[in-house]
Amino acid sequence: MAEYKEEQKLEERILQIKRVTKKITGGSRVTFTALVAVGDRKGNVGVGMGKGQEVPQAIRKGFTKAKKKMISIPVYNGTIPHEVLLKYKAGLIYLKPAPQGTGLKVGSVIRTLFDLAGVYNVSGKIIKSRNQVVNTYLVLKALESLKHRSLPVTKETKKA
Repeated sequence: MAEYKEEQKLEERILQIKRVTKKITGGSRVTFTALVAVGDRKGNVGVGMGKGQEVPQAIRKGFTKAKKKMISIPVYNGTIPHEVLLKYKAGLIYLKPAPQGTGLKVGSVIRTLFDLAGVYNVSGKIIKSRNQVVNTYLVLKALESLKHRSLPVTKETKKA
């Protein structure tokens, strides 16, 4: 009897496409880089960067790398479980859980990554860095540093 592996419904987003020109003898060579993100809106998100001679090739490579490097993040009532202050390369990020109904009060690539991860209430700020690639990996490092929050102890959880 064959086992069927259930394919995850992954949503894909292109964060940035860059045209890179390199001078060589006899002219210049043009390549493209694509920064892409994937997520399933259930706490899993991944980021990858692909390089290629053409844009579709770079995007495809980025998606395969993002799928391989997916991480799972803890989601607590539609927000993150605790505050995060993290420095990575030139950037500094501060993320804070927000009450239900607040929405994503963040900018840049943070909004896209949290949306793909299924987190809908967060406040945050990226300080010092305007580089979108560094900011993307900064957010990913911050999401990796999140720890699960235990449920409050009540009479129902004691009996179980």
